[in-house]
Amino acid sequence: MKNLKYILIPFLSLFLLTSCQDDEGEFGELIPPTNVTLTAEIVGADADNPNGDGSGFVNFEASATGAITYLFDFGDDSGLVVAPSGKVTHRFSLTDLNTYSVTVMASGRGGVITSKSMNIDVFSSFEDSEAKDFLSGGAGNSKIWYWAADKNGNIGLGPNDFMPGGEHTYPQWFNAGPWWPDKLCMYDAEFEFTQSVDGELTFEQLTDIVYTPGDYAGSIGVAGDTCHGPEVAPSVDGVKKVTFSPSSSIATLDATNPEYRGTTINISDGGFMCWYVGETSSKLEIIEITNNTLKVRIEEGPRAWYCFYQTEKPVQ
Repeated sequence: MKNLKYILIPFLSLFLLTSCQDDEGEFGELIPPTNVTLTAEIVGADADNPNGDGSGFVNFEASATGAITYLFDFGDDSGLVVAPSGKVTHRFSLTDLNTYSVTVMASGRGGVITSKSMNIDVFSSFEDSEAKDFLSGGAGNSKIWYWAADKNGNIGLGPNDFMPGGEHTYPQWFNAGPWWPDKLCMYDAEFEFTQSVDGELTFEQLTDIVYTPGDYAGSIGVAGDTCHGPEVAPSVDGVKKVTFSPSSSIATLDATNPEYRGTTINISDGGFMCWYVGETSSKLEIIEITNNTLKVRIEEGPRAWYCFYQTEKPVQ
């Protein structure tokens, strides 16, 4: 496989912590942390494997004089992590050798921030060859996929927050029946996965159909529960690269029936399979995959969408 450099510059959000107040409600003195340090230990790194053993795990440790807590941005779009001790372990899941810009923000009294960044090269060897072959038909082949419009559960909705009964692992709130009326416009979408002879997997949506569910549509100011085109999501067009990464969502960790596969499909350059809820649309967590069916979960804040695709073109 090619060794690709993937440099992500993190967006540093303002991280405010409420400072201690005296009896009169006045803030204490604002004191920024000093002497911020950041170190990294790549798991499995040695003379022969300087970038790790392929697991992608890295142990980070930050310290600073006057710090109350620490906030980490790992530069891989995985979100911000609070670590009061300054110690945290993170798994980088993008395959091959990639460079990440990692930033730690040390917070002092009054929420004043001092930050420090470092670049780190990490190797991840995660792969799911079976899923790749299921999607494409194998090396040197292409396969067309469609919505499973004629099946129950072609689209579903459930919570993305932990629920003690496991409701966050299945579409508890909504499960569409065949040819669901307000989804008819999206059922014409077609998708192609192609695997080159050397194993590179690509994706292309063959129809300019962008379906936006109501809540997300409202947040971007377009009509909801209907189809749009490239004017809403230009990234619907073009051939995209596909990679796989290990899934780490609460659904994968907690699912018992069915067992989630543990693999996430990552479509580059904002690509997605018709169902559009912003940038998370490009990350499809596999629930189940066979040679002819694909069931995935897509996170959208406190919600999770369940999409069902198949290789047989449905006929109403």
